Parts: sequence; structure tokens; C-alpha cells
Amino acid sequence: MKRSGAPGRRFAWSRQLYVQVLIAIVAGVLLGTLRPEWGSAMKPLADGFIKLIKMVIAPVIFLTLVSGIAHMRALGELGRVAARAFGYFIVVSTLALVVGLVVANVAQPGAGLNIDPRTLDSEAVSGYVGAAAHSSLSAFLLDIIPTTPLSALTEGSILQVLFVAVLFGITIALVGEPAEPVVDLVDRLAVIVFRLVALLMRLAPVGAFAAMAYTIGHYGLGVLGNLVGLVAAFYLTSALFVLLVLGAIARANGFSILRLIAYLRSELLLVLGTSSSEAALPPLIARLESAGCAPGIVGLVVPLGYSFNLDGTNIYMTLAALFIAQACGVDLSLGEQIALLTVAVISSKGAAGVTGAGFITLAATLAVVPSVPIAGMALILGIDRFMSECRALTNFIGNAVATIVVAKWEGELDRDMLARALGK
Repeated sequence: MKRSGAPGRRFAWSRQLYVQVLIAIVAGVLLGTLRPEWGSAMKPLADGFIKLIKMVIAPVIFLTLVSGIAHMRALGELGRVAARAFGYFIVVSTLALVVGLVVANVAQPGAGLNIDPRTLDSEAVSGYVGAAAHSSLSAFLLDIIPTTPLSALTEGSILQVLFVAVLFGITIALVGEPAEPVVDLVDRLAVIVFRLVALLMRLAPVGAFAAMAYTIGHYGLGVLGNLVGLVAAFYLTSALFVLLVLGAIARANGFSILRLIAYLRSELLLVLGTSSSEAALPPLIARLESAGCAPGIVGLVVPLGYSFNLDGTNIYMTLAALFIAQACGVDLSLGEQIALLTVAVISSKGAAGVTGAGFITLAATLAVVPSVPIAGMALILGIDRFMSECRALTNFIGNAVATIVVAKWEGELDRDMLARALGK
């Protein structure tokens, strides 16, 4: 009897999602390397998985946030949570920009390349420059308001869903007892939607395999050649930011960043495989709630963080901007670097939720320093896909930390649940 039960226990690890995703990523790299044409053909499969996940993001955010607000003790609590979340986002995301700036000045990844800007292909980045020109702050704010309440759930804008959910939740709270049946319905729908998310996540290994096979097959590892210094500097900087800065924040609030990373390993591998932090947004909400964060806090802070707390993107922006300047032989003064940093604080928020936001915000930021040629973005266009994984991973971890911290500040964190979840 013992022997017959052993194989089940021996191979139980293979049923873990993170193990399946890890195997899929390795298989994708191998396929893309050995059969690039086959790897490139995997793109529709990868895009299909991302679309499946994005399909449920709007209802997950809407139901979670409406339920959380409806259950809040007072509407003043909502304003306080939002204010604390924004305060945290501004401080930490600005620190990420400063870290990228400092590393770029110390490591000098673009020094010695001596690129003549006139030889660069400006057409390759014209689409991003055009998008940046239309991503003004006023347009960004107006785009938060959907055409109709229902269109917010169909147009794919996280901020529009957030806007409608907050209004709907506040209205339910104001109505009070007569709205209790609606609150009950929202809670029951949330259970169904999260079960749907669990079913879709079974396809995560397929999505990770296809995305990694496409990336390696289409771009090839050779594209990293001359730009390996920038890629290495970005990955190292992001790792240090997560371990030192976010690690210090986590330690100050009573938990370990390494244990949190281990707890979220399945979601992080999904982000790595798909190069998209959005792919892991629904499971992140469920995981944070399981770790003791109140649903209302999670439903508000996580969607806000996905638009306003992009630590990885911020590190990338200042590091890439100075790399381009160094590669083109442009010596930026301290004043110009401070101006670039100031604009980056705003532009990193103004283009939130836009496809290719990292490149678009970089174009918007470079526009304020005329001495740095925007055409220089063509230098990093080929390796941007390889840096997008790191951006997404850092953004994801940053938002997980932010949510736990804000929940603790609000007294809405179950410390026992967090300890059990993180295994301490």
C-alpha cells in the first residue's frame, strides 16, 4: 500500500502551477532558440491567453471594489485609504526614478558608443512619439470618464472601471439597508468570477510557453549583443530596488520581501512568461486577500497601483533616457537631469494604461530635454521586449508591497493570516 501511494506524493510537485509555468518557460526558450520560425508562430497563442485574462480584469476589479466600499464602515475611510495610497505611490515611484538616475550616472552604460543621431532610424519610434504627444494630463483625466457606466466594463481601461466602481460603491453605501440585496448579489457574483479566473489560470503554462517561444524566436538572443550592458544594469538595478528599498519598506511593516516573493511565485512566473503584469492581476487580488488584506483595501490599492505605482517602469525611464544621452555623446547638466526627473514623475502617471506605456512615457520625458535626440530610442527598441519582463516583475512586486503596507496603516491587515501565508 505504501509503495502504491508513493508515486502520487512523489510527483505532487508537478501539479503546482508555478512548476508548470517554469517548465513551460524553459520549453519556450528552447523552442525559440532551436526552431525560431516555430517560436515566432506562437504569437497568436500568447496573445490569446493575454486576452482571456484581460477579459476578466474589469469584472474582477468592479466586483471586488464595489463590495469593499459597500462594506466599509464610513465613506471617510475611502478617502483616507486613497490619500494614503497616493502618498505612498508618489514617494516610492519617485524614489525609483532617482535610483535609475543614480545608477545611470555611476554605471555609464551608454558611454563610449559614440552614436551619431543622424544615422538612427527615427521612423522606427515615430509611433511612440506620436502617442506621447497625445497623452497630455488633461486628456488622461478626461479619458477616465467612460461614455456610459457599462462601456467602462467593455473598453478595457482599468481607471474607467475604477471610476465607475467607486461611484457605484459609494451610492450603495449611501442608500444603506435597501441596497443590501445588491451587495449580496455583488458578493455572489465575485465568487463566480474568481472561480472563472481559477479555470483560466490552468492555461497559464500554455500562455507562458507561447509568449517566451515567440520572444526568443522573433527577436533572438543575439539582439542583446552590444546592448547587454544596459540590460544587465536594468536587471541589477531593479533587483537591488526590490531587495533593498522594497525590502526595507516590508521589514519596517513587519514582513519579509523574500517570503512575499516566494508566496507569489506562481504569479511572478506568469508575469515573467507573458511580460505582462496585467496577466496576474486577478490572481494577485485573490492572493492578497488570502494573505489577510481587507477586500476593500485590495480592490482600491491594486488597480490604482497598476496605473500610478510603476516602480519598474520608472527605473527603466531614467536609466534608458541617460543611456541614450550617453550613447549619443550628450552631456546632461545636473539641472537638465533634475528637469528630466521632474517631468518623468508626471509623465509616468499621464500615460498610465496606454499600450506600450514604457516607451510612450520615455518619449514624452525626452521631449522636455531637446539636447537628447528622441530618435535615440531606436537604439533600445530591439531589446525593449527583453526589459519588459523586468519592468513587469518589479511593478508587480511593488504593488503587492504597497497593498500590504496600506492595509497595515489602515488596521485592515490580519497579521495571523499574513504570517501563515508567508510561512513564518
